[in-house]
Amino acid sequence: MTQDAAPLLSPAAYHGQMASPQDHVPYHSPLLGFPGAVNATGIDAGTAWHYGDPIGEQRAADKGAVLLDRSNRSVLTVTGPDRLPWLHTLTSQFLTTLADGEVTQALVLSPQGHVEHHFVITDIDGVAYLDTEPGAGPALLGYLDGMRFWSKVEVADRTADFAQLSLLGPLAWHIAEPALKLTDPGPARAGLLAGGGVVRRNDVRRNENTVDLLVPRSDLGRVATALAAAGAVPAGSWAAEALRIPTRRPRWGVDTDDRTIPNEVEWLVTAVHLEKGCYRGQETVARVHNLGRPPRRLVMLNLDGSASGLPETGDPVTTAEGRVVGRVGTVAQHHDDGPIALALIKRSVDVGTPLLAGTVDAAIDPADALDESATATPLSAIDRRALSQIRRS
Repeated sequence: MTQDAAPLLSPAAYHGQMASPQDHVPYHSPLLGFPGAVNATGIDAGTAWHYGDPIGEQRAADKGAVLLDRSNRSVLTVTGPDRLPWLHTLTSQFLTTLADGEVTQALVLSPQGHVEHHFVITDIDGVAYLDTEPGAGPALLGYLDGMRFWSKVEVADRTADFAQLSLLGPLAWHIAEPALKLTDPGPARAGLLAGGGVVRRNDVRRNENTVDLLVPRSDLGRVATALAAAGAVPAGSWAAEALRIPTRRPRWGVDTDDRTIPNEVEWLVTAVHLEKGCYRGQETVARVHNLGRPPRRLVMLNLDGSASGLPETGDPVTTAEGRVVGRVGTVAQHHDDGPIALALIKRSVDVGTPLLAGTVDAAIDPADALDESATATPLSAIDRRALSQIRRS
């Protein structure tokens, strides 16, 4: 298995702040040298789609732990004494009081409240690590670097220096700790790795049992091999996406489009602080939150298992009459649920409405039925003109 990787991500792959994270130059992970590896396509090209048994890889995450190759993700660092107050002013998250070793998520929004960037922030030992979707780093770097002005901060693209691996499953930490001789940072916290990099545990919310590792890229193959030898089953993006869909956790640029606002997806809870001060796009977020009527919502679709194919990301979701009511995001074959997908659909579409995802029959999962509180009187009086403007945008 070679340790060498192809060149990583180039700013030349971008055409503005809203460029898709899928528009990036080729990458080839050393983990494609693992037995049975089949290269993925789309946003995760250059990492494994699966290692010969995508259904078995999903099941391994239920009882043990799987090793996910996320070395194609972009990694930035922000250093300097002003880093947290500065990021606080630019993003949707409350960051001025972020403690050493804490982990959170944040968004950069457009003036209209549309999501331009989503990233995870890990602040530890004077460095804020920002990891985001494959290929999204250069545009995020360009935006942040252009907003430094007189702040005492430095922003750098460290994708060539750090690579991400994740362990998913109930035994994730039990495998990672002895295999890499780690010190437990505690749930939902991060610690430093002895050879450089960061380890973080994300197993509080939803009992996800996830361990993320930002390791020196030169150590990627060695660390992955050690984790596999300790019992972590290598799993590709097929398994990772199939396991993510039922959680309704979106990926930026896959399950979202250039009109997505945080209120339509779970980021309103995980990446937005509703009581912080002014930031770009806040007016839209606050208005829609108070109205209680986001234009769309992210749901899981159950797809017709007898169809000859599956829809693709970006396909329209339509009613039987041909009216477009949404957009298909992530699509995968789940080991228990069969073919499923995430989709952003108009909030007015009822769960029982027959739909087409692309050309495949689809139905909104019953778990996504709107409860009575979601259809009750808004938190404040309805500003109908503002609401119509949000929907049109």
